[in-house]
Amino acid sequence: MREAAAHAPLRLRSLRWRLLAAVCAAVLLLWLLTGWLSYTQAQHEAEELMDGNLAQSGRLLLALLRDNEADLRELAGRLATVRGAADNIYEPPLEFQIGRADGSILARSEAAPHLPVLGVTGYRDIVREDTAWRVLNVASQDGRYRVQVAQSIALRDRAALEVASHTVLPLALLSPVLIVLIYLSVLRALRPLDRLAGEISARNPDNLAPIPVQQVPTEALPLVGAINRLLQRVARTLDNERRFTADAAHELRTPLAALKVHTQVARLCREDAAREHALRQLEHGVDRVSRLVEQLLRLARLDPLNTLPDPGAVSLHALVDHTLEALRQSTPAAAQRITHTLSPDTPAVAGDADLLQIALRNLLDNALRYSPAEAAIQVAVEDHGQAVDLVVADNGPGVPPDALARLGERFFRVTGTVEGSGLGLAIVARIMALHGGRLALSNRPQGGLRAALCGLKRAAADCARPLSPHAAARAAGGRQSGH
Repeated sequence: MREAAAHAPLRLRSLRWRLLAAVCAAVLLLWLLTGWLSYTQAQHEAEELMDGNLAQSGRLLLALLRDNEADLRELAGRLATVRGAADNIYEPPLEFQIGRADGSILARSEAAPHLPVLGVTGYRDIVREDTAWRVLNVASQDGRYRVQVAQSIALRDRAALEVASHTVLPLALLSPVLIVLIYLSVLRALRPLDRLAGEISARNPDNLAPIPVQQVPTEALPLVGAINRLLQRVARTLDNERRFTADAAHELRTPLAALKVHTQVARLCREDAAREHALRQLEHGVDRVSRLVEQLLRLARLDPLNTLPDPGAVSLHALVDHTLEALRQSTPAAAQRITHTLSPDTPAVAGDADLLQIALRNLLDNALRYSPAEAAIQVAVEDHGQAVDLVVADNGPGVPPDALARLGERFFRVTGTVEGSGLGLAIVARIMALHGGRLALSNRPQGGLRAALCGLKRAAADCARPLSPHAAARAAGGRQSGH
């Protein structure tokens, strides 16, 4: 259906032509209905008028009969001369029969239909010799005389049609004028939309400012509002991309410069020990650049998402177990500092298992990186009914209050801390936003930092899925990030 509409002729998809067609169709239908009603009413009125004419003629003949019976033959001859013009349908010839109460005919017009004059008084329609007649029988008050007057129904219909046509004709003549007026009115009413389209078409591609709504018609406000929201999203996305590109270039410049220095030092060293130290520094620098590039790619994949790529029920107990197992394989000593209080009965949450594992791994990496080597790290779950928090807490030095609020900003690192990309918590915050939750960071009263994945929704059914092989393999990879 939509494909057919998309391939419809341009004129059929035009709002102006569709509106014109609808209004003209409605006007035409109204005109036809009005014309039919006018025609019917005019025809009825013409019939009434001609019936009245018959009745008047009949009563006039009865009045002439009184005391003039001897002159009826002469009267019939005179009445035969009283005729209107042949082409005047409003003056049809009067056909009559005059008789006595015994049924004898005293006088009649030449073309009158041959009928008994003793018929029932009143109107009736008859057919004689293939001609239809409208006949009126009247009787005198004393009952001595009967008068029968008749008119041809064909002539009556012509008269009725003439009257009805004259009633409808003005409507037909005015219809083209009305359609032209409708066309001009529609053009004028849609002119604001034309101006709006012209304003948008004339815009510079870099102009993402909202469209002014002061002159926009009320009916177009929802559309303009949607366009303005789209422009805001596009502007925000472009700003983020520009800022992200600038920050990434800035962050890559320092480690690349260090790599160049270590390479030059290794080339110039004459002693094996010094050359070995320079090569280790070079290798460390390459690892740092690799981590930074990996984090950048991960953020670039997360940013365009509006929904979770693979939602489902996730077992937090399995999630923590797999993540700690991956840590034990990569850094056994560091993993010994981590404990958890989760049980197999820990509720499952709705989310993407791969993304949640990345978020948990980043929090654990940060706790290991920024707390003393002897500090303990604990993973726990806080159940709030419909929502669940997954918490990672350490007993390290915590974070200065002025820096705490900025944790999660891209490329932000706490001054004086060990080196990191500054993207790990930004990735966690983005993942939680996709889950409809948030990343909450706070200093613990007893010392240390508390990082919580807040607002994870409890799964509708206890059907948690195991982690995918891809997620497990990723969890087994190297340490991810820093603050």
